[in-house]
Amino acid sequence: MGLLQRHPPAINLALQGGGAHGAFTWGVLDALLEDGRLRLDGVSGTSAGAMNAVMLAQGLLADGNDGAREALRAFWTAVAGSTPFEVAVPSADGKGVRLAPTMRLMLQWTHYFSPEQLNPFDLNPLRNILLKQVDFERLRTRSPVKLFIATTNANTGKLRLFRNHELHADAVLASACLPTMHRSVVIDGEPYWDGGYAANPAVFPLFHECQASDILLVMLSPLKHSATPKSASDIKNRMMELAFNATFLREMRMFAHLRESLEGSSWWRRGLLERQLLKTHFHVIEASQVMSELSTESKAAANMQFFEMLFDLGRDHGATWLKAHHGDIGHRSSVDLGHLFY
Repeated sequence: MGLLQRHPPAINLALQGGGAHGAFTWGVLDALLEDGRLRLDGVSGTSAGAMNAVMLAQGLLADGNDGAREALRAFWTAVAGSTPFEVAVPSADGKGVRLAPTMRLMLQWTHYFSPEQLNPFDLNPLRNILLKQVDFERLRTRSPVKLFIATTNANTGKLRLFRNHELHADAVLASACLPTMHRSVVIDGEPYWDGGYAANPAVFPLFHECQASDILLVMLSPLKHSATPKSASDIKNRMMELAFNATFLREMRMFAHLRESLEGSSWWRRGLLERQLLKTHFHVIEASQVMSELSTESKAAANMQFFEMLFDLGRDHGATWLKAHHGDIGHRSSVDLGHLFY
């Protein structure tokens, strides 16, 4: 008999939201799946991160890593082809996209009209894509990964996480529901908005409810911007981005603070929770420099050329991270939380 093969190390994923910028996460996931040396335990996602998480789980269920890669590509291709008109065109500098005049006009209308007025029939191409590509009934009972889909209760501001057994299309749509563009998604009599208002993404369920001791954060929002906004529209966009990330940053500061305070404590004073926290390893993949150069409006750009650009960027970052830090999985953190989040 040959030597028994060890199971690949397990890891949890925390996937941020960011609209079209979620194609960067698609690229990261593609690199991890193609490499094949990691086993996924839990995946927490918000908005575009929720879409990526559900497509990842659906593909894994259908045909393992190859199925997940195919499912993610099919999703982003379908999103790019879901609008009846041109949404975005390449920017003048060639580094991103700018919205087409029709799309820019529609976004301006959201300042004056409600979703009920702009979209009286509540049409949402994402609903059709999800229902066509995801077998939610099968996923609820047989998902190969633990899923945590973040939504925000529009009347209380509280976070609601949808786990495997309660997954359905409305839960995923609620996680990506921007209230200026879409009607609130009503589930069990309660209205829900984009999960980014309450968690972008939620990290605590990966710590409390998963076996893997490693958490990889795939971040779309820059940790630091290169310039302070000056125009009224840029200021409003930055305010929105800061609001979306406030809870996540606060949660990560808590993890950083607790780990720092425990590292100097005596081992006999540590309980189960403290020991678990010290054994948890954190990792980050992000592209702050590139993401900070992209306009906020590009998050609404359903454009395959733009998606492919972000996909390639994500693949490069994913492959680079694997090469540098695969050996850290199960042994140590590859990032200093205090340095990043204090």
